[in-house]
Amino acid sequence: MLLLEVISGEPLPKPDRGKMRFHKIANVNKALEYIESKGVKLVSIGAEEIVDGNVKMTLGLIWTIILRFAIQDINVEELSARDGLLLWCQRKTAPYNNVNVQNFHNSWKDGLAFCALIHRHRPDLLDYSQLHKGDPIHNLNLAFDIAEKHLDIPKMLDAEDMANSQPDEKAVMTYVSCYYHYFSGMRKAETAANRICRVLKVNQENEKMMEDYENLASDLLAWINRWMPWLANRSTDDTLQQAQQKLEDYRNYRRREKPPRIEDKGRLETLFNTLQTRLRLSNRPAFLPRDGHLIKDINAAWAGLEDSEKGFEEWLLSEIMRLERLEHLAEKFRRKCALHEEWAHGKEDALRSNDWRSCGLYKIKALRKRHEAFESDLGAHQDRVEQIAAIARELNNLRYPDIGPINARCQAICSQWDRLGQLSSKRRETLEDAERIAERLDSLYLDFAKRAAPFNNWLDGAREDLADLVIVHEMREIEELVNAHDQFKSTLGDADREFSSINQIEHEVEHLVTSHGLDRELLRNPYTDLSASDIRRKWGEVQNSVPRRDSQLQAELKRQQNNERLRTIFAEKANQVGPWLERELEQVLAIGLGGRGRLEDAIQQLRSIQRNVLGYKPNLDELERVHQEMQENFVFENRKSRYSMESLRVGWETLLTSINKTINEFENQVLLRDSKGISEEQIAEFRASFSHFDKERAGLDPEQLRSCLISVGYTIRPGREGDAELHRVLAHVDPNRMGRVPFEAFLDFMTKENSDQDTVEQMIDSFRILASGKTFITADELERELPRDQAAYCMARMAPSREPGAPPRSFDYVTFSRSLYSQ
Repeated sequence: MLLLEVISGEPLPKPDRGKMRFHKIANVNKALEYIESKGVKLVSIGAEEIVDGNVKMTLGLIWTIILRFAIQDINVEELSARDGLLLWCQRKTAPYNNVNVQNFHNSWKDGLAFCALIHRHRPDLLDYSQLHKGDPIHNLNLAFDIAEKHLDIPKMLDAEDMANSQPDEKAVMTYVSCYYHYFSGMRKAETAANRICRVLKVNQENEKMMEDYENLASDLLAWINRWMPWLANRSTDDTLQQAQQKLEDYRNYRRREKPPRIEDKGRLETLFNTLQTRLRLSNRPAFLPRDGHLIKDINAAWAGLEDSEKGFEEWLLSEIMRLERLEHLAEKFRRKCALHEEWAHGKEDALRSNDWRSCGLYKIKALRKRHEAFESDLGAHQDRVEQIAAIARELNNLRYPDIGPINARCQAICSQWDRLGQLSSKRRETLEDAERIAERLDSLYLDFAKRAAPFNNWLDGAREDLADLVIVHEMREIEELVNAHDQFKSTLGDADREFSSINQIEHEVEHLVTSHGLDRELLRNPYTDLSASDIRRKWGEVQNSVPRRDSQLQAELKRQQNNERLRTIFAEKANQVGPWLERELEQVLAIGLGGRGRLEDAIQQLRSIQRNVLGYKPNLDELERVHQEMQENFVFENRKSRYSMESLRVGWETLLTSINKTINEFENQVLLRDSKGISEEQIAEFRASFSHFDKERAGLDPEQLRSCLISVGYTIRPGREGDAELHRVLAHVDPNRMGRVPFEAFLDFMTKENSDQDTVEQMIDSFRILASGKTFITADELERELPRDQAAYCMARMAPSREPGAPPRSFDYVTFSRSLYSQ
């Protein structure tokens, strides 16, 4: 009765104190009744035989007690106990060479199985690689000595008996059960160490993710802050070349700079969400980035970037158009100025000349007539001067960058024009005073001068118009130019007749001079500097310029037709890509709203959509190519499509962002679901144990379930308490009382039993186990129980212990555990 109380931990009824035989029999019966109350069936064992000292019966009773109380964690009945303990031995020794545990007698004769059990759990106690199967006595004694010295397991067996005869199965089974109980006790320390390592690993990973978040956020914000001032700068002080370079820089920003940053932004949000989920699941406080690095700050900065980006390309293209028009106007101004300056060259000196003083009457009259022709020519040039001034005013209004030289040249021409007017009036007055004007001034010269000057002015205007640059942006504009050119060509017939008339005058003058033998000097027309050769030269230039102008206009017409073709191509493709993007986005949103089935299936479906979307990228690239070609041809409006390239870019980026965001949300849900799961190794172990006892492949009955639970280390106490525990397990795994437990129900139960929510109390308890119950833990204990890096991590962050009597290098694990959970 005393033995039963010690090994069971339960009190037995008070024994009878008498010394007579019936007192002894009563006490033995009390012990036997207690044994039977624990579910043990005693066959052919009676109190009288025990009291009478029947050795066989006494040994049988002791063996029954050993089975029930020394091997109680294995099973109740002998057969199940043997199978459960044998399975545990087989699983623990499976990795070792020359060990094949099939029974509890011959499998242990060479001692390697005992050594393998010790080495599997305490590899520091022996070097298994130095053992040989041919030296069983050494192996057995080594195992027994180590077990007695280090594991506190008495030496129950004799090495010579084990090696030289058939080992007693019950004795071996009893001795092996001591190993089972000792190493099961080690599981608490292992579990505590594993929990600490797991929590520390989570903490380290979370710190690394926080650091990655801060670095990525800083890098992204720096990039945004670098580009925002550039995009926000809409100054109009650039030259055409600078504006074109800025457009190239912007396109490079859109194609190469921004896309990786869109991925960085999505990765940053994913990292933040995943980190918050991990912190919540591990009972840690939420992560709060430093000021300015919150997700809302990143989104605000990104929104500011996109606000700065809005309209930038259109503004820049408009600015390029404005600068091109300015360059065109400036070139036109320079050509008109050159023509005027060519015409005005020497005019001031001629008007200031006093040549009339030494001339006779004939030459004075000639000078007067000549001056009249000059004034006619002066009036004809009035329009050109006004055009020059008008172009200069327009360049000023349009903020032409290099306006200084333009204004100076315009001012010089206008000042010169005023001087020419004043000088012309003064000379006219002087010549009018000289009444003696030669009457012999030939009317043909005057007629030539009057007709040649306007015709020459017309020729100069025609040459200028025919040499004008062709810059248009719409079909309407080129059609107007073609129509104007056709109208101009319709006037060439009248111009040809005028040219023939002027030519005829020259022929008549030469005929008169020649026929009358006049001085050849008189062939020079005194009324104009124009000569028939100049007229013929300019007329030839006009005739040669007409077909060139035709060719230019036709080329521009073809270019505008090509622009219309580009508009049509872009519209057709955009009207396909736009609805496709809308449909894909609707599908992603529909998956995100629900009705998706399993999370893994939804994630797989989203990744399939993501692959399809990325495979669709060539269509968007083709649109970008057409759009760029349109821009290079200055095609800015397209009424054929309701989608712009900008709206398609935004749609594309929105679709990719939505896919990544939804996938991240689902993955976090999977993380939440799996946070209480078990490892693949545990599942494999549970499957192997279940299959071992499920011989009929029909599920486990209650007794098989008991054996299976014990084989995987699940404790079921003896007697009523163990029966109640088994009933509790059955209520979970077999609620409908079908009598058989499938593997899925068994796995679900073991998953719940093995789930471990880390808490502050569990961390403190785990450290207390490693510290053998002390309120502090030493460096030696940390280095012995934890991996090297984890031990170093703890010692670097633990405060020294302030407990009285604590040795050097002792640490306060309670405060450290609370700091891990911010308490």
